Amino acid sequence: MYESLLKKERKLALVGLGYVGLPIALEFARKISVVGFDISEERLEKLGRGVDPSGELDGKCFDGCDIEFTSSLDKLAEASFYIVAVPTPIDKFNKPDLGPLLSATESVGKVLKKGDYVVYESTVYPGCTEDDCVPLLERLSGLKAGMDFKFGYSPERINPGDKVHTLSNTVKIVSGCDDEALDVIAKVYELVVRPGVHRAGCVKVAEAAKIIENIQRDVNIALMNELSIIFGRIGINTFDVLEAAGTKWNFLKFYPGLVGGHCIGVDPYYMVYKASELKYHTQIISAGRFVNDSMGGYVAKKVVKNLIALGKGVLNARVLVMGVTFKEDVSDIRNSKSVDIVRELADYGCVVDVVDPYADSNAVMKEYGFPLAERIGGGYDAVVVAVSHAEYRCLDEAFFAGICNEKAVLADVKGLYRGRISHLRYWSL
Repeated sequence: MYESLLKKERKLALVGLGYVGLPIALEFARKISVVGFDISEERLEKLGRGVDPSGELDGKCFDGCDIEFTSSLDKLAEASFYIVAVPTPIDKFNKPDLGPLLSATESVGKVLKKGDYVVYESTVYPGCTEDDCVPLLERLSGLKAGMDFKFGYSPERINPGDKVHTLSNTVKIVSGCDDEALDVIAKVYELVVRPGVHRAGCVKVAEAAKIIENIQRDVNIALMNELSIIFGRIGINTFDVLEAAGTKWNFLKFYPGLVGGHCIGVDPYYMVYKASELKYHTQIISAGRFVNDSMGGYVAKKVVKNLIALGKGVLNARVLVMGVTFKEDVSDIRNSKSVDIVRELADYGCVVDVVDPYADSNAVMKEYGFPLAERIGGGYDAVVVAVSHAEYRCLDEAFFAGICNEKAVLADVKGLYRGRISHLRYWSL
């Protein structure tokens, strides 16, 4: 398999060309022949013109790539090594939604041949690949896993907006259904990962390793968020406390904030679900999720309390929320916790404008039911800087004073302006 891929006698297929799949597909396409498969014709049309719909990669990243973008199962069947990199979201009850993953698996299962390889990158709970995906591949293909085709799992490590820790310079975890599969999968990924790969002992280990990366961050951020609530009641600034504590060599530097996006705010629920299947009720993981999921509402309530402290009426108070993407300097609005702030303020009767230099207004309207304001207005009673975009970091008090009424609240979620605000009523986590 490895040698035939190198000689371009066989092709590699990337199923799902979003934030994760596209960078992987293009990286491999500089070395071997690649089929880029996606069900979105709109996405495929843009990719055919060398445009990344996610806005993460520029046109130069498509140069010199041996790749064909398609939604055709006939074209998908030309591949022999399949990588599945589709979203694994949660539903409105915070339960795993395997719909996209199983749909992608069906596509692969319909074209799977003897000797083929299937590797999953989508984040799942331990056991999902072998218990949910592989049986579907076997049923649709009529082939036997481990004998007729091989499979493995290699969790994605794509970080939207991060230009430093990229696919090619970050160690990749790989696993396989047996030693032969592990060796082949490792060699294939080593084509594009310069630091090399870590060979996990089994597929479940690789699945678990990925999911606890995000659980660890979620729980630690939740701790900081809970501490920020306590410090707020004490009357001290959380970031001042963290700056002081950070002078110790072994203090872990996590900070309070809104936890959204497709990874940290979602993946822990997959482990909670798996634990419940095993008759175990998670304590720390669930508590972390509760705290972080509550922070948008908490921020909105603090804004309202500060408005009242200024003697302002809450009903029809004009509020500007700056930032609706899930993190700074990206266009990704998935699972945005700024939306929780907007909705909570609206429930109090506030009139809310939302702006973001990266987000697409149509996408926000489609996903959350409100548009972005075309421009920042004036006469605001409160401003909430929810996301620390680069465009916001250089702003000063004069800017905020210029768009606010005489008495106004500045809610600085990430503490960007700590120590720089003297006239506006200032609050941060």
